[in-house]
Amino acid sequence: MRKMNILPWDRWNRWALVVFLLLWAASCIRVPYPEYLLLQHGPTLLAVITLMVVQNWLNVSRLSYTLILAFLSLHLVGGRYLYSYVPYDDWFEPLLSFRITDRFGFARNHYDRLVHFCFGLLIVIPTWRFARRLVGTNGWWSAVFAFAVIIAASAVYEVAEWAIAVTQPPDLAESYNGQQGDVWDPQRDMALAGLGGLVSLGVVLAVDFHRSRRQNKTK
Repeated sequence: MRKMNILPWDRWNRWALVVFLLLWAASCIRVPYPEYLLLQHGPTLLAVITLMVVQNWLNVSRLSYTLILAFLSLHLVGGRYLYSYVPYDDWFEPLLSFRITDRFGFARNHYDRLVHFCFGLLIVIPTWRFARRLVGTNGWWSAVFAFAVIIAASAVYEVAEWAIAVTQPPDLAESYNGQQGDVWDPQRDMALAGLGGLVSLGVVLAVDFHRSRRQNKTK
C-alpha cells in the first residue's frame, strides 16, 4: 500500500505544481494593493491544499491536474491586480497596436468575465472525468453531472460574493467582487461559466462519439 503523500506521484504533476507555486510567489512581489492580498488568495490557498490532499487518492490525471492549475494561475493575476484593474490593455497594446477596451467599446474591465468563462472551460473536464471514473456515470450523464457541478459551484461563489458585499465595508467588497456597477454581474458570470463548460463538453463528447464510431467500425 502506498504511503500518503501530499506531493504528486506523477512527475509531470509534481513539476506542474512547482511551476504554479513559483508563479504564485512571483505574483506576491510588490503587489499594487497589498491590503487585499490575503482576501484574494484565501480561496487559492484552500483550493491548492484540497488538490494536494486528494490528488493521489483520486489519481488525478495529468490533463485534469494541468487544467486545474491553469485556472488557478488565471486567478493569481486577478488576485495580484484585483479583477477590476488587471492591465490587459497595457500588456497587449504593444502587440496589437490598439487597446482592447477602446477597440471593442468596453465600459468595464472584462478580466473577471474571462476567468468565469475559463472556470467552466477548464474545470468541467476534470469534473467530467471524475464523474466517469468514480461516480460511475457514463456518456451524456457524465456531461450533465459535470455541467451541473459547474453551475452549482458558480452559484455558491456568487452567494459568497453577496455575503462579502453585505458584511464588509463597501470599498473592500467592491475591490474583491469586481462588479464595477453591473447589477447583473452574478447572472452574467454564471452564464459565462456555463458557456465555457458547454464548449469543453461539446468538444469532449464529439471526440468521444468519434472514437466510439471508429472502434465499432474496426470490430
